[in-house]
Amino acid sequence: MSDTHTPPGTPPTASAAPKRQSRTGLTSTGARKASAKSGRTRAREFALQALYQHLVGKNDASSIDAFTRDLSGFHKADSAHYDALLHGCIDNSAALDEHILPLLDRKMAEISPIEHSVMWLGAYELQHCLDIPWRVVLNEYVELAKEFGGTDGHKYVNGVLNGLAPKLRPDEVAADRAAPPKSKPRKPAAVSGQTHSED
Repeated sequence: MSDTHTPPGTPPTASAAPKRQSRTGLTSTGARKASAKSGRTRAREFALQALYQHLVGKNDASSIDAFTRDLSGFHKADSAHYDALLHGCIDNSAALDEHILPLLDRKMAEISPIEHSVMWLGAYELQHCLDIPWRVVLNEYVELAKEFGGTDGHKYVNGVLNGLAPKLRPDEVAADRAAPPKSKPRKPAAVSGQTHSED
């Protein structure tokens, strides 16, 4: 995957990639408006930026952390979740790669640093953040790859994380897939100009 976007706030030494589009409003990929993002979503974005610096600039976790916390908008992020993601991914990078590598169709060196970082983050949340449903983890990281990654990078990330979920969350994924599909609620029927709701 080619890395066509650089996360905002990346120091000049980390990469000379072109700037990505503004985060306000909808992006061309339909990403969420900045105002609608939760603290955890923002934490994931800042963790992605930090891991990008780690992979590309070879910066250490403490200097990356200090730099990232000074970026505009960090105060809106869930800092505890950001800490867990940044330090968890860097401390467990070899183990995360061991989970990811069997699902790749190419060498890790051929994966863009953005997609590599997103896969680390997704794998880490699937394995360690059990309070977040697996489908939410997948959705969050596919959206992150759409916003920051290459043109089709989100499809690759989706395939890898969908392959990891049954291995890292076997019981949850099996139960979810075995559950009958949820039916859409029916609209109340109108009778003599009145509506009746079903219990």
